[in-house]
Amino acid sequence: MPNRKNGKTRQKKPTVSIIGSGRLGMAMAMALDSTGYRITSLVGRRRPQVRKAATLLNLKLETLVAEDFDKYDAAELILVAVPDDRISEVAKALDRIQIVGQPTVLHTSGALSSALFANLAGKGWHTGSIHPLASISNPVTGVEALRNVYWCIEGDSKATRIARRIVRDLGARSFSIGAKDKPLYHAAAVMTSGNVVALFDVAMDMLERCGLSRREAQKILLPLLQSTAMNLSHAEPRNALTGTFARGDLSTVKLHLASLQEKGLDEGLELYRLLGKHALDLTGRKIDRTILEEIRRRLRDSGR
Repeated sequence: MPNRKNGKTRQKKPTVSIIGSGRLGMAMAMALDSTGYRITSLVGRRRPQVRKAATLLNLKLETLVAEDFDKYDAAELILVAVPDDRISEVAKALDRIQIVGQPTVLHTSGALSSALFANLAGKGWHTGSIHPLASISNPVTGVEALRNVYWCIEGDSKATRIARRIVRDLGARSFSIGAKDKPLYHAAAVMTSGNVVALFDVAMDMLERCGLSRREAQKILLPLLQSTAMNLSHAEPRNALTGTFARGDLSTVKLHLASLQEKGLDEGLELYRLLGKHALDLTGRKIDRTILEEIRRRLRDSGR
């Protein structure tokens, strides 16, 4: 029941059970605990991992593994923080056990919607998804990351209401999209995070061919990446773009292409050509048309 303090209505925070003892599940558990949510149970796939996670959380909670799931006692809110391919498996397991009441269940997949919980929705459960646009490589440092990002929320009215409250309590911000658009939304997230890391690794390969160690290459390139992110925080991509393609440096493009071909860096060459074409699309109006078309031709012909 709501309670009042200083004339304002305050909603009681739901108890929380987390299924998934990986980095995101643990970061969410610690973040929610720090804002007054009571974590009642943790479910994982392997007993040693669950025990290690419980120790890290330093909370009084029930720990279970998959084979003990018949003993599971759901909380008011169930957060399913498992890999995408396992969410349907968890939904089926939840459907098989007897749970009193109609809890809310949210999964943390970016690409998948609450439709995965259709069987539970049919039983009167409230279903949704809550996905942080954050890169969580460590659960401890991930707590702060969860407070400084946008969260994508989708689901039925009660599930989305609870999800939005969680995000507000963390001090973060949320937005919603339609269920059918989640795959495209998540692809955009992958382009911004995972693919940028992959591209960074290709750039490190290039510097290795210049005689630097990978550790030196990472140290040298990282401030450049950070300065680019800073530019994007102040301007749209068209105006944040700097460098060769922004200036229309035809002679430099020729040198780049020749060097990538000479070193046999086929993957780097392919990426350079593809991203270079898009960079020209961003800045094309600022470059003399004759030069623009010649750069386009050079990029096209270097792939043959």
